[in-house]
Amino acid sequence: MKRTFLAAATTFAVLCAANAAGQNYPTKPVVLVMPYAAGGPGDTLARIFASSMTKSLGQQVIIDNTAGAGGTIGSTKVARAKPDGYMLLMVHISHATSPFLYRKLPYDPVKNFDPVGLVAEVPMTIVGKKDLAAKDIKELVAFVKSSKGKATYGHAGVGSASHLCGLLLQSALGSDFNTIAYKGTGPAMIELMGGQIDFMCDQTTNTVPNIKADKIKAYAVASKASLPSLPNLPPLSQVLPGFEYSIYYGMYAPKGTPKATIDKLASALQTALKDQTVKARLAELATDPVPIEKAQPDALAAQLKAEMDKFGPIIKKAGVYAD
Repeated sequence: MKRTFLAAATTFAVLCAANAAGQNYPTKPVVLVMPYAAGGPGDTLARIFASSMTKSLGQQVIIDNTAGAGGTIGSTKVARAKPDGYMLLMVHISHATSPFLYRKLPYDPVKNFDPVGLVAEVPMTIVGKKDLAAKDIKELVAFVKSSKGKATYGHAGVGSASHLCGLLLQSALGSDFNTIAYKGTGPAMIELMGGQIDFMCDQTTNTVPNIKADKIKAYAVASKASLPSLPNLPPLSQVLPGFEYSIYYGMYAPKGTPKATIDKLASALQTALKDQTVKARLAELATDPVPIEKAQPDALAAQLKAEMDKFGPIIKKAGVYAD
């Protein structure tokens, strides 16, 4: 009885200490790990939100680009970090797909993380090299189907948003194309602009600046409707009925982070979503801020489960593995 009481008292004391620390949080800079390369679409979003959250939290939010292995290196770093709120993760759909792509993933996306909230939803665009003969999305689809697997499609590596979009495209088209993996979105886009590959499906945060600069040819958006920033681009569903694909970004903390800390982070995230500067920057990148009610833990947990349920069977059927 005495041992049970002492154990309970110790646990209670630890929880009280953790809660007190959470109430005072933060007292030093916060590191936000972006598990993708600097200059990419995810990095752009992270820096936009970090700037606003710095003001809300009263401490600087520093971006740490720990890229590699489809985002798993940076994610592992956060999974193993002390659960005190001073090292966070901002990651996209790869958090849901990595368990199906890596046979020996060193973390569990559900068991090793506490969700903070959804950050943004980024539409995908279908773009091609400047001198591609196809004039519109119908002609591009016809070109890919008639190429008998020779059309070249670039993506940012196994498990990336562009790679997953390619898998969905192959399934919807009922035909293959030659997929070429690059070490990040930047190198893939450079190859597209140089004419070394035929087409890509990538996030608006990466494609819109190059579309507006007339460096690549834009064909369609993978959203339900045309985007205000790209009003002349039709939804891909016009030629591939039912095709819809966008990327969400979420923020996570290591499992065991005090609830008071999670609540403060979620509040800072919600404040950022109301920030007019953030809204303007997202609009420039044709990116949708999530509704305020989704910038909280339960919404992100539900989104993660939904994406795992959606992409698990697709990846297994394709037989794609990163190791």
